[in-house]
Amino acid sequence: MKRKGPRCPHAEWQHRDFPLSQPLGFCYTAVMPTVLRQDGLRIVIYPNDHRPAHIHAMAASGEAVFVLHCPDGPPSLRENYGFNQPDLGRVLAILKAHLSALCGKWEEIHGHY
Repeated sequence: MKRKGPRCPHAEWQHRDFPLSQPLGFCYTAVMPTVLRQDGLRIVIYPNDHRPAHIHAMAASGEAVFVLHCPDGPPSLRENYGFNQPDLGRVLAILKAHLSALCGKWEEIHGHY
């Protein structure tokens, strides 16, 4: 299910790196369970996504994808779009603190790591 949303703040890369976005400058979102919210950070898992187990971290400053390396971690950065190094470190610390729950959510949604 896709729906048209507000204009994307990162229109210069949305069409290339985010297949749910339209290059005309409008964001499209699919049903993405938010599995964690903390300190302005939103962690989501796409229900039709691929292995390995990973999450999409979204905040006002950017978006990033981290591979979880379930069940034992540690998470590692796969893609970054806008987060600076201190913010990436903060996101990584949050992911490490919640790794067990995030791996459990991935398995709940996808049935495997």
